[in-house]
Amino acid sequence: MDPTATANLTDWLVRAGLDGMSEPDLLEGFCSRVLGAGVPLAEVNVIIDTLHPIYEGRVFRWRRDQSDIPAVFEYGRSGEAGSVDENWRQSPFFHLLQTGEATLRRRLGSGDLEFPVHRDLIERGQTDYLALIHRFAADGTFGEMDCIYSSWSTDAPDGFPDDTLHGLKRLVPSLAIAMKCASLARITRTLVETYLGRNTGGRVLAGNIARGVTEKINAVLWFSDLRGFTRITETAEPTAVIPFLNSYSDAVISSIHEAGGEVLKLIGDGTLAIFDAADPARGCAMALAAEKALRARLPALEAEHRETALPVTTPYIGLHIGEVFYGNVGSRDRLDFTVVGPAVNETSRVAAMCRSAERDLLMSEAFCAAASDEDRRRFVSVGRYALRGVERPQELFTVDPDA
Repeated sequence: MDPTATANLTDWLVRAGLDGMSEPDLLEGFCSRVLGAGVPLAEVNVIIDTLHPIYEGRVFRWRRDQSDIPAVFEYGRSGEAGSVDENWRQSPFFHLLQTGEATLRRRLGSGDLEFPVHRDLIERGQTDYLALIHRFAADGTFGEMDCIYSSWSTDAPDGFPDDTLHGLKRLVPSLAIAMKCASLARITRTLVETYLGRNTGGRVLAGNIARGVTEKINAVLWFSDLRGFTRITETAEPTAVIPFLNSYSDAVISSIHEAGGEVLKLIGDGTLAIFDAADPARGCAMALAAEKALRARLPALEAEHRETALPVTTPYIGLHIGEVFYGNVGSRDRLDFTVVGPAVNETSRVAAMCRSAERDLLMSEAFCAAASDEDRRRFVSVGRYALRGVERPQELFTVDPDA
């Protein structure tokens, strides 16, 4: 590559990185420009470990002649037994980590094949292979993300010219910096949304982080718990408690999200969620849809628990509607983006009455009044109850299973 093309490509990477371009678009733009500059690229992979509750990292792929190849592939934990770990230990990148080297080049089709991936490349007509690793300093690591791996191959008969390899080695660090910036932005969004919720996480990332800044909103409130959770934790095998709790939490949270709700807080086995009640009847309908979806998930979940000797229980739910303050509450050093107000406490009290009323779902008078006529026709009263901390007794409702 001539110096002008190299300088132009470096400038493009800087602009793209500052603009927040995604990793797949960065790789596509970079490879297309390198190809346009006369470099005979055929296949490129860039691998970045990440910080994610399920995946260890992501592979970003570019193919000159294979548009049907997915641009992104996410991989599981390499330390776990299985094909992922075996493939990793037989890869050129693992070799680079073990030896401390930064570069590995192999002419394909000559001599013994050290790595299984080279056999696959030869079958696809590749002739030359370059693997690079760009390590971060200790302060630059982020979870498992402590370096960026990349591989570059060509199908040109004579492989990569020496000056081309030199140019790639000069350019790839700039690509690595841009890819790292994009990955950090993505990781930040993933973590914030995972721990705070999708809508709440978006608000925090948008800058709504000032302490004490809240807004008054009308919301349908959901509070759910698991029956007998304390007894289960005291009697079940300790190693069974977390898988048990995770599977029920997944059923509850998935049902809420699918119906358009936002999970704000997990309190042991308890879940606090809200649904937008700008249109009260629609907010109530979303909460009821979430409850219905949860009940539909339970038979399969319970069957799976019985097969794996995990405890089985039933979630119970309280639904209410009212005005709450939504925003940042806490100390100078530790904030929580949540909802506060009497309506939140009343929702938990409604849920707590499920045991006395022998119901898995209870709804407040306010929720019943706000629901649509169609939904209200399915409601039946379970009587008047005094709710702890609430000034007056109120009538509670449930859904008639035969309606």
